[in-house]
Amino acid sequence: MAKIMDNRLLRAAKELQDYHLIGLLSKRSNVHSLTIQLSYNQKYKIRYQIMSDVPPDVDMLVKERCGRLGYILYKSIAREQEKALW
Repeated sequence: MAKIMDNRLLRAAKELQDYHLIGLLSKRSNVHSLTIQLSYNQKYKIRYQIMSDVPPDVDMLVKERCGRLGYILYKSIAREQEKALW
């Protein structure tokens, strides 16, 4: 089961890089420093976290694309963002 789940994460990461975030390559942003961590929650849904410091436009693009794919933002990150809005 673990091998199947690992392969699913690898496939999701490759798809995210090669298809969904390909638009970042056309921009003059520092996309090579973009690091996104993918993992599972208790219900085997893919969750993500942006690990590197990126410009706000890149951050929003990643969140938008991951949201469309049904990926969930790490709860700790989501809580920090909610507190920042208040």
